Amino acid sequence: MRIPGMVTTTLLTLGVAATPALLGASAAPAVADSSPSASASASGDGGAPTEAGTSFRTATEIDQGQQATASGSTGDYLYWSFPADAGQRPTVKATVKLPEASTRGAAETWQIDVYDGLRRRQACQYGAQTRTAARDAASVELSCTLRTVRAWSETWANDPLPGTYYIRLTATGLGASDLGLPVSTEVKVDSKDIGGSAAVDGSLAKPLVPGIATSAEKSDSDSDADSDTSTAVLSSIEPDDGWASGWWSDRWVWTAIGGILAALAGIGGYALTRGTGRPSRVPPGA
Repeated sequence: MRIPGMVTTTLLTLGVAATPALLGASAAPAVADSSPSASASASGDGGAPTEAGTSFRTATEIDQGQQATASGSTGDYLYWSFPADAGQRPTVKATVKLPEASTRGAAETWQIDVYDGLRRRQACQYGAQTRTAARDAASVELSCTLRTVRAWSETWANDPLPGTYYIRLTATGLGASDLGLPVSTEVKVDSKDIGGSAAVDGSLAKPLVPGIATSAEKSDSDSDADSDTSTAVLSSIEPDDGWASGWWSDRWVWTAIGGILAALAGIGGYALTRGTGRPSRVPPGA
């Protein structure tokens, strides 16, 4: 049977119109798969993280006061990150629940290290940063209290500065038979607000957060289109009340109180030493 020319033209038109829709439907899953997925390190109800990263770039973000848990194996490097602002003295605590004693060949030495936003290893002011667990021990507890975070320091100094801090937990000196055994960990970060006693005369332009200074600008001078400016920040965590500006501390309060007390002391001293004036019996010209 021969199809009329008008019918043929109509069928071709419908086919061309339907082709983009079919292509769009088939391409949609690919586009969805290529987009970054949400982090699986946090529990589904928005609670504490239940996994740890395996490098600085994949470190699991936790807030201060939040207890994170993770499962891993002996020999793994487990990473977390947290924010610390000027005037804070962070304390990192970690608990490792060890494998059964029957599966371990010898004692295990666990170590916790803390790095700042420039990935400089920070010294622990006090705490058990490294501990060796006996073969029959069920768990080992580690602790590291950093020095007080300063708002600014010299370029050559290794002082803690505001920004992101990284926690690395691992076992060292393991034998081949002790590698790959399952362990579970708990990590928590708390800090003490030191206040104005740790204040300095200066501040950073930006906190040491990965990617905070990375920006991509795209503009077309040959067209009238608006320029598109975007900033890529690799870390989304910050203190609950935001980053401190660096200029305010309670030293200003104590300075004002000291100035008022000094003024009152001066007025009181003058009142005590000025006397009653010239005696009435002494003529003015004398």
